Amino acid sequence: MQKFLFKHIDNSALIVFRIIFGLLIFLESVGAIFTGWVKRTLIEPQFTFSFIGFEWLQPLPGNWMYAFYAIMGLFGLMVMIGYKYRISMIAFTLMWSATYFMQKTSYNNHYYLLMLLSAIMVCMPANKYASIDAKQNPSIESVSMPQWCRVVFILQMFIVYTYASIAKLYPDWLDTSVVELLMESKKGYPLVGEFLQIKSVHYFIAYGGILFDGLIIPLLLWKPTRKWAFFASIFFHLFNSIVFQIGIFPFLSLAFALFFFEPKTIQQLFLKKKPFYSEAEIIVPKYKTAFLTVFITYFVIQIGLPLRHWFIKDDVLWTEEGHRLSWRMMLRAKSGYTYFRVVDTKTNVEIPIKLEDYLTKKQVRTISTKPDVIWQFAQYLKRSFAKKGMDVKVYANTTIKVNNGELKPLINSEVDLANTKWNAFKHNDWILPSK
Repeated sequence: MQKFLFKHIDNSALIVFRIIFGLLIFLESVGAIFTGWVKRTLIEPQFTFSFIGFEWLQPLPGNWMYAFYAIMGLFGLMVMIGYKYRISMIAFTLMWSATYFMQKTSYNNHYYLLMLLSAIMVCMPANKYASIDAKQNPSIESVSMPQWCRVVFILQMFIVYTYASIAKLYPDWLDTSVVELLMESKKGYPLVGEFLQIKSVHYFIAYGGILFDGLIIPLLLWKPTRKWAFFASIFFHLFNSIVFQIGIFPFLSLAFALFFFEPKTIQQLFLKKKPFYSEAEIIVPKYKTAFLTVFITYFVIQIGLPLRHWFIKDDVLWTEEGHRLSWRMMLRAKSGYTYFRVVDTKTNVEIPIKLEDYLTKKQVRTISTKPDVIWQFAQYLKRSFAKKGMDVKVYANTTIKVNNGELKPLINSEVDLANTKWNAFKHNDWILPSK
């Protein structure tokens, strides 16, 4: 393992990836401002639904989240040009992680992936060439890197794609009913809208998605199929970009191809003036034990997290328990409605609750189907009334449907959610069975 991980190879792929990565996180940050995402998600709401345990993490008041994202964009540019690289990458990682944990109304697996990749990039020697840091301090300049720098990215993406493929192996995806629901919302797209409603296209998307996610990493690793796999990646990710409009992530996924092609190819294409490293020297660092411990622990966690829903009662499609952090991407369509009953414990008088008085439209849609968000809102109502000197009970009446299923009650409407604890590692019994 030491010979494999600590063998030095040419670092052209990492240098080019750093430049692309910095540009993309800059575009993601400023794009969130100009598309109105920051306003809709972090400024307009009275409060945000943070990850449970991070309720203290809320957006900055007023319009300060615009400045927050602008500063993130600046750090992205600094990463791209390799100026104060380590500090810039640490700062971006912390700021992006904060925005990830402070709201889940706009939850996306790609946001989680970007947080992981940013943390990985902190550890990378990505400023050793073609950077301001290397020009200001020539002693750090290097044309090689340990092979683990490449292996980490390949393993991470293998985990992401493999779990994404496995998660699609369930009836509603295999009979294309989920894809049909997803494409129905794209019917108004110019040129391609009607095309996306064709049943054969649904089968191509459903089974093509399974095959692509499951095979793309092995096919990129194998030289005879590498070129064709890359062309398939271009088609797949551009399709996702056009149809699902998921920001920088299709282009970030394409950038990972840098680590699959021969280093000489990358050097000749992008960094012709850079000397090519071909010595393959093995340099085992003094911190090898600590590194191997962190390396193995990290990937054990990455492999284990997506499996946790199998150890929680009932179906994750229904309960959402174990859904996040598990690469279950665009797998289902859920809709429903939720009503809250607030009862004063002293007078037993029911207090009417109008969700629109507390939540944005998108938050209302989120609270209509997700048990953890329903529980969090019950806690929020309890705290709000406590500030008025009132002790209350909060009940939720929720009915949802998954994909094309029937409307069914989700929450036990007789359980006082305001005085119920959240179980993070096991099933919450106030979520009714999916049957």
